[in-house]
Amino acid sequence: MNESRQAFNVRQALEADAAALLNIYRPFVESTAVTFETVVPTVEEFSSRIARALSSYQWLVAERDGRCIGYAYGSIHRARPAYRWSVEVSAYVHPDYHRQGVGRALYRQLLNELAEKGFCNAYAATTLPNEGSVALHRGMGFEPIGVFKAVGRKFGKWHDVTWFHRVLRDSPLSE
Repeated sequence: MNESRQAFNVRQALEADAAALLNIYRPFVESTAVTFETVVPTVEEFSSRIARALSSYQWLVAERDGRCIGYAYGSIHRARPAYRWSVEVSAYVHPDYHRQGVGRALYRQLLNELAEKGFCNAYAATTLPNEGSVALHRGMGFEPIGVFKAVGRKFGKWHDVTWFHRVLRDSPLSE
């Protein structure tokens, strides 16, 4: 079997995964408009992000042979109380593992776990163009709900962002 096609597992992230996950994220910050972050966060900041996500949402890691190859997480959609049953989700997969089901496996488990926690709606933003991310979200049942035109500027160029929505459950666990 081709090494890149071997199985991987999905597990909850640990703060100790921060350095490995930051190594996946770093090239997206430095070389692409996939993220609008312009400075690579420190390992400490990344560890803090993982801790925040785990406190109320979820952060998952895909790994193969002990190596982190991707991650997905949920985070606050908006700060006001009426938004508390909505969550923003995101996934990053190491380029060596694109188109191998890693993103789908991460999202499948993430969306299920967020629904179990009582979240009703998931939202995701994708900088355009990004055919892989658009295909992932559509394949996971997300529907496009709009485009923010020229909403972010990176590398001296304006970028559009499309927003996706997916229902996780009909009502929260409690009001």
